Amino acid sequence: MIVALIIACEVGFWVLLAAGLAVRYLLKMRRTSVVLLLCEPILEVVLFVVTAIDLKRGAEPSWEHGLAALYIGFTVAYGHYTIRWLDGHASHRLAGGPPPVKPPRYGMARARHEARIWVRTVIAGAVACALLQGAVLYVGDTGDASSLRSFQGAALRTVGIHGLIALTYLIWPKKAPERSAGDGASEERSLTKR
Repeated sequence: MIVALIIACEVGFWVLLAAGLAVRYLLKMRRTSVVLLLCEPILEVVLFVVTAIDLKRGAEPSWEHGLAALYIGFTVAYGHYTIRWLDGHASHRLAGGPPPVKPPRYGMARARHEARIWVRTVIAGAVACALLQGAVLYVGDTGDASSLRSFQGAALRTVGIHGLIALTYLIWPKKAPERSAGDGASEERSLTKR
């Protein structure tokens, strides 16, 4: 049941997001779109409440409850970022807005970008671990909480692996390709032909 609810929450997230952006840019109803987008956190609250009720009724803590905590942590950390990113693309495609700013590709600017993304993963891991620890305390001595603790380990491993990947951008920053004199001249010729 919990897995079906997680899937329903994910589908609901994308449906509300698509509806909110369509209402904003196609129907020009900004307030209605804000209301639709503000409904998205309700999905996570519903998932949290249903998971807590399931455990309260005596369900054995399982991987489903751990997955619910990881999902909630991810949406807390990355939900607004995803909405803002897609809003920029929708504004550009549907309303003639400026093209969305692309993340930097080279050097320390790219390392800082990757570090900011990693901080989101840290937040996701912290939220998931806190929810899982709350579930462990909630269950108490009445159930086997080993599956919940294993998901805490999975969240911490994810944070660590992502941190190592982000660190590689700092240690070995990608260098911008060198432009030769011939590249600039050919580019200038192509611009004058237009």
